[in-house]
Amino acid sequence: QEWQNPFATWDPLDFCNISEIILPMDTYWSPPIFILERVNGQNPELNYMVLMHNGSFNSTRPFQVTLTCSLIILKFPFDTQTCNLSIASFLYPAVTDFVMKTRRTPAEIMKDSQSFFLTDGEWKFTNLSIIEYTEMVDDKGFSVVTYLISMERRPTLYILNLILPTCALYLLDMAVLFGPSSLEEKINFQIAIILGSSMLAVILNNSLPTSSNKPPIIGTH
Repeated sequence: QEWQNPFATWDPLDFCNISEIILPMDTYWSPPIFILERVNGQNPELNYMVLMHNGSFNSTRPFQVTLTCSLIILKFPFDTQTCNLSIASFLYPAVTDFVMKTRRTPAEIMKDSQSFFLTDGEWKFTNLSIIEYTEMVDDKGFSVVTYLISMERRPTLYILNLILPTCALYLLDMAVLFGPSSLEEKINFQIAIILGSSMLAVILNNSLPTSSNKPPIIGTH
C-alpha cells in the first residue's frame, strides 16, 4: 500500500539527512481495507510502515487467507477456474474521501506472482486481470479493486489414477461381453468388474470436488 499525507513532511537537511523512518501502523492514519471473499486466515505481524520525508507512506504486509470461490468442474480434470480477490473499504465514500488505484499493471503483478507461486502444486497460475470500480451501498459509492485470478488444473495425476483405470474397466467389460467365453465365465467377470467399478467410484467420490452445481463429466453415469 502507498498513500500520501501532506501533514507528515520534513526537510532531511534539518534532521541529519534522514529521509525515511519506520513507524508502527497506529502512529498515523492508514487505509482501512479488507478482502470481501475472505473466509479466514492469519493476520500479518509486520504492523509497520515506512514514512518518506515527502509525506509518502509505504506498507508491505503479507497475508495468508482462505477465499471463497465458485467452481465449475464440468470439465474436471481439464478445467480452468477463475477466482476473485476483491479489496475494498466501506468506511470512506469513493467520490469524496477514498479512492484505490493499482500502481502496477496486470502483467507486472502476474510476473511477480508467478515467482512466488508453487510450481509443483495442483494448480497452474495462468492469468491475472484487474478491475477497478465503484460499489454502490445505501446510495454511497465505495472504491473496490478486484483481482481476477485464472488457474488451470494439472490433470496428470487424475489421468493416471482415474481416467485410465476407468477406461480399462470399460474396455475389459466390452471384451468379456462380446468374447467367446461361456456364460458362467462372463457372469464371474461381470461381477469382478462391478466390484472394481464400485471401488473406483468410492475413490472417485473422495477425489472429485463437491462445490459445484453441475457434476463433472467423469463422474456422470
